[in-house]
Amino acid sequence: MKLKSVMMVAALFAGSMMVSGLAQAGADDMKWIAKCLKDNAEAKVAPEVVTTYCTCMNNKMDENETQSISTWEKSHPKEMADCEKQSGWK
Repeated sequence: MKLKSVMMVAALFAGSMMVSGLAQAGADDMKWIAKCLKDNAEAKVAPEVVTTYCTCMNNKMDENETQSISTWEKSHPKEMADCEKQSGWK
């Protein structure tokens, strides 16, 4: 992913965090969401969709979860489907 694209995704993520009331998300949440964004950098959907999806998945995970969102989603298909629907991914 090009630096310009990464910067755009980061800006969209920051904006969505403020707009959606998630400004209270902790550093740990932001770390996991950023990893999810990176893991899905090649997705053929708008960056806003990926940001919404990753935030949704993060919100469904337990605070003490140690798996990444990309790993956790494989064992939680119901949550994955719900977040795909909420984000407009599918």
